[in-house]
Amino acid sequence: MTGTAHVPASGNTVSRAAHARLRLAAWWEANARDLPWRFGRATPWGVLVSEVMSQQTQMSRVVPYWTAWMDRWPDAAALAAAPKSDVITMWGRLGYPRRALRLQECARVVATECGDELPRTYDALIALPGVGDYTASAVMSFAYGERIAVVDTNIRRVLSRVFLGEESRGGAANAAERALADEVLPADASRSVVWNQSVMELGALVCTAKNPLCAHCPVAGDCMFLAAGRPGLGERRTRPRQRFQGTDRQVRGIVLDALRKAPGVSGEGASVLERATVESLWKDRDQLDRCVASLDEDGLIEIAPDGSLRLPQ
Repeated sequence: MTGTAHVPASGNTVSRAAHARLRLAAWWEANARDLPWRFGRATPWGVLVSEVMSQQTQMSRVVPYWTAWMDRWPDAAALAAAPKSDVITMWGRLGYPRRALRLQECARVVATECGDELPRTYDALIALPGVGDYTASAVMSFAYGERIAVVDTNIRRVLSRVFLGEESRGGAANAAERALADEVLPADASRSVVWNQSVMELGALVCTAKNPLCAHCPVAGDCMFLAAGRPGLGERRTRPRQRFQGTDRQVRGIVLDALRKAPGVSGEGASVLERATVESLWKDRDQLDRCVASLDEDGLIEIAPDGSLRLPQ
């Protein structure tokens, strides 16, 4: 979005929002993906886990991990009691594995301070380890059915295009985007939940960043972006995305994957990678040592005096 201050919603915006709401609700009912944490089939804790796993990760990749995770640790108390090595292993290749340990930290607070029940207020949720505005809002809406604007990348993109006629450029949500989300949110709590879900789903499946399927969009007739000729389509924030190949993130993933596959990860014996094995994982020794050190600082591995590695217990 541009840096221009957002003007409060006009009657025209409110009217278009009401019209779009009806079309999106019908589209949602016919096209919503049948994800295992939707439609009241998951506990509030299960909803929170799905939201943490889905951050910066494609939903299709999340489903099998979430299912296996919840089968093993169905509530916060179960996760809180799990060995760190098992938590890191079960996180698999979801990416950003520090999220797994933050989720366990959250589970410990919920289990010990909240009676194993996820809090029901925004302020209490956002006070939990690893829970930010988006996750707290999503739990309030999707798990508890409360009226609250949920603002993620997909929702921001749809709202910016439909109601402002502008491309959302990514980055952190600004005050104007949050104000717009609040302004077009239905007053009725149950309808606000459907609105949040349907706008998010539309952004994931139809109103995508680079190749939006405008011919199949249920709100195309209300979209200022389409009417303006889709100006700046696909433009992103000025900072380019970092390539993955050869990055520290790739090296960290290689080291963790080797540890996960080592014998004894979930058994009684400790999973250990000898120093020689570690050195064989990546040819750039300086980069490898830097990544091993950062994994240690993040609490994702333990380094023995002889240089061998193991997952934390």
